[in-house]
Amino acid sequence: MVELAQGVVRVRAPNPSPMTLTGTNTYLVRTAPGEALVIDPGPALGRHVDAIVGAARGLGLEIRTILVTHGHPDHAPAARPLSERTGAPVLAHANARFPVDRSLGDGEDLIFDDARIGVVDAPGHAPDHLVFVLNGERALFTGDVVLGTGTVVIAPPGGAMRPYQRTLDRLLREHGGSRAIYGGHGEAVADPSAKLREYIAHRKMREDELLTCLHNGPATIPDLVRTIYANVDQRLWPAAARQMLAYLIALEEEERVVPELLERRPTAEEAAILDPNLQRIADPAAAEVARAELGAAMQLPLVSYRLSSSSQRGT
Repeated sequence: MVELAQGVVRVRAPNPSPMTLTGTNTYLVRTAPGEALVIDPGPALGRHVDAIVGAARGLGLEIRTILVTHGHPDHAPAARPLSERTGAPVLAHANARFPVDRSLGDGEDLIFDDARIGVVDAPGHAPDHLVFVLNGERALFTGDVVLGTGTVVIAPPGGAMRPYQRTLDRLLREHGGSRAIYGGHGEAVADPSAKLREYIAHRKMREDELLTCLHNGPATIPDLVRTIYANVDQRLWPAAARQMLAYLIALEEEERVVPELLERRPTAEEAAILDPNLQRIADPAAAEVARAELGAAMQLPLVSYRLSSSSQRGT
């Protein structure tokens, strides 16, 4: 348990992995004398639920509300067992595919005696993603929209690049003056405006790199990954492939690139990039998280992409 600010405590789940970094961050927020809410109860690990309940008791607080940023298996599954332990209702996005007691909508405010939580619809990483704004502390609880370390995986079919970029733009525009970001993984971010600008610039850089590659001629996703991510650990190339796909789907919808399905079978190297081998992740729970994060249930065909004629003209 780590106190991050007055009335805000982090309890980190014991689920470290390549996708969850040091583990999922669960937050306890004091809302009234003797009362608290939980944001992102995390994976359904009994010892983590025990740790959340124990942390609340140690602070003299009863858990009265459970908020979930999104339904990925490292953020949501503990919501129900924690609710059964405490009697607290589970609140989440209207698109949530896990048991929810009440749906939350964009712009809604949750009013408590000593706290006010704003709700921001934040699609892109997942279609059921919310960001929570603790107004008194001017803090953002961003789930997997913004992390304390590294960048976020945007992987179809659940992830979508343009909605994610719009989410980042909106958070900067409306909440860039916040004091802190408490992400779903990693440490707290002390300069939200700088972090959001960094994330926005990173997405633009990767898209520019992709377009530069296609200006040199048609390319498959493995071709793009080998070029753009040449200096990245090759074990992360399957995740990079899903990032490239998210950009290419957006560019295809905007009629800026044209896909052509190739009739040949992928080489062994291409197949390893297109279809991640989750057996490399020994922990079954970590593999489940990776499967959800990477959209690994969707196998990627071998497709060659080229710039459309309008893009080649620079129009």
